[in-house]
Amino acid sequence: MKNSNFLKILLIVQSLTLFVYTIFCFQKEGADLLSVFVNNIAAIGWSGQFNLDFSCYLLLSGLWIVWRNKFSLNSVFIAITASIVGIMVFAPYFLFLLIKEKGDLKLTLIGSR
Repeated sequence: MKNSNFLKILLIVQSLTLFVYTIFCFQKEGADLLSVFVNNIAAIGWSGQFNLDFSCYLLLSGLWIVWRNKFSLNSVFIAITASIVGIMVFAPYFLFLLIKEKGDLKLTLIGSR
């Protein structure tokens, strides 16, 4: 990717937006996300379908993190955290990789394979 500035800006905006939104959610509803998340899935409705679909994306992103880093101990920690916290961890991690690999999207995605 010759000009990765758009992607970098997108990752930063996503991280910051969701971080601020999460603060508002904590203030309004507290930290009881897991029971709401699971109850929506158990109710077999559209919000549950979305939550289940989102869970699949989170799991896939975690698996990609450990695969890219050849299943190192550090990558397991990052993957678990990203699978729980979501884009607030995944986007900064991807941004870090994008900068580390000097904007080379292939290296960012597959690492040293």
